[in-house]
Amino acid sequence: MSTVADYETILTERVGNVLKITLNRPERLNAASIPLADELGAAFYDLGDARAVVITGAGKGFCSGADLAARGEASALQQKGGSHRALQNHYNPLVSQILRAPVPVVTAVNGAAAGVGCSIALAGDFVLAGKSAYFLQAFVNIGLVPDGGSTWLLARAIGRARATRMMMLGEKISAEQAEDWGLIYKAVDDAVLMDEAMALATRLSEGPTVSYATMKANIQTALDGTLPQVLLAEAEGQRIAGASDDAREGGLAFLQKRKAEFKGR
Repeated sequence: MSTVADYETILTERVGNVLKITLNRPERLNAASIPLADELGAAFYDLGDARAVVITGAGKGFCSGADLAARGEASALQQKGGSHRALQNHYNPLVSQILRAPVPVVTAVNGAAAGVGCSIALAGDFVLAGKSAYFLQAFVNIGLVPDGGSTWLLARAIGRARATRMMMLGEKISAEQAEDWGLIYKAVDDAVLMDEAMALATRLSEGPTVSYATMKANIQTALDGTLPQVLLAEAEGQRIAGASDDAREGGLAFLQKRKAEFKGR
């Protein structure tokens, strides 16, 4: 395990081919200040040769949402236009970066995932949550609306009725309920959360990276596009994946009746 880069609000470590990113503001339940959002985005911009990513939070929470105090505002009412600019310039690009990362992303949710913290968690390809964790959209309690892509993520993951329930009633959704709804991949005991997340990320890091990236892009097309668009995307994706070294290795391994050794290219 080795430190990848020096940041003020996050920690980055390489574990084999996995980049582990820890949101590191435990005294604020890892509230997403603008510097944290920018540093997390920078870590995704410079993945190097990492073939999978794990995101988690230090201490007792994953991310309690945007940090208004860190922006020097006394309350949500004072931010108005500033909130819009922060979303457009910092939080929205971050969520897009996670969703479009060229490698699999596993989020290991410990404690609260609220507001934009919920968006960051759900942007992962695989969301694991400790059983004490919960997901919360509490904007309604202060007269605001969910942001950071939450509306898109929730409506597609759990449907209109449940997304409306989360957003309009502002209820905490436990990890086990989130798993039951299909909002997350799996709820696990708190004590094994990181072991499970790292094991999954390690497994993914040993797979065909080009294939994964193409699958991710095609899933996004399927969420927004028509069947003809998806069919075209699949055909183009098959062309790209089929030209990769990993596809050649996979074919040889199949013929030779052995396990494929993918290199991620």
